[in-house]
Amino acid sequence: YCASPMHSGVYCLVLENTPCREQVGALGPVEFPGGFHVYVGSALGPGGLSRVARHIRCARGGIARPRWHIDYLLASDAFVLRSVFCIPTEERLECRLASLIPGRPVPGFGCSDCDCASHLFSFSEHPRVHLARAASKLGLSAHSKTIKT
Repeated sequence: YCASPMHSGVYCLVLENTPCREQVGALGPVEFPGGFHVYVGSALGPGGLSRVARHIRCARGGIARPRWHIDYLLASDAFVLRSVFCIPTEERLECRLASLIPGRPVPGFGCSDCDCASHLFSFSEHPRVHLARAASKLGLSAHSKTIKT
């Protein structure tokens, strides 16, 4: 799903969902319109982009306790992980990438450790074109993979 799990980088998870209301940790209950949602995450620490494998396991029911905001959506029956976009880089670019995503932000989601308004964005259609364009604006390329859950 990514170039190499040991590479560092930024990733985008694309989830499809029905309209729902989900409890998201300390954020509390959040209303989600039906369609697609994109979560922008960072994988610069130990293991790099292998963090994506954890998210896939979570989407398949393999994680017992949610740790991050995105875990609540991945574990929800209303959301299905459709694809992953991995963007190898050694630079901390997740906030810059998030600022280039044109979807509607979900306030406070996934950004408790930065000054961003959100790291989750909603779209009515699959956002693959927007993600490739955002990565390109940063001089990077996104490698995508469809996920079968």
